[in-house]
Amino acid sequence: MIKFKIVTPEREVFSDEVDSISLPTSQGEITVLPHHIPLVSNLVAGELVVRKGGEVHPMAISGGFVEVRKGNEITVLADTAERVQELDERRAEEARRRAEKLLTERRADDVDYAALASKIKKELTRLKVARKYAHLRGRTPSIKSEE
Repeated sequence: MIKFKIVTPEREVFSDEVDSISLPTSQGEITVLPHHIPLVSNLVAGELVVRKGGEVHPMAISGGFVEVRKGNEITVLADTAERVQELDERRAEEARRRAEKLLTERRADDVDYAALASKIKKELTRLKVARKYAHLRGRTPSIKSEE
């Protein structure tokens, strides 16, 4: 088992002993299993999936860092992280549209393109995870693994 914790500046999102964690790193997606070598990596916006006892706990994250330590301990410091049950597809779609509208309507010197691109990517990630796991929203916080 792996001692896993994911925190954001606002809250602790998840903390438990788990079987594996799949994460979107800047080098591509990785899955961390027990006895993984120590590592520190940047995280990008994407889907984070925790597996425990045949259950899957999907989350949308917008970036951050992961630290894998000896002794089967993993900590994720995420900019934002939301469990699939917390995602509101309609709200994410509206936020994405607003960000894209700002990007197209503003003059070049008025726009922080990096911030808007990051916002759009965050909302697209939220939409992707919400749609992929739509059957989970409004239910218990985990499902049986389909693997």
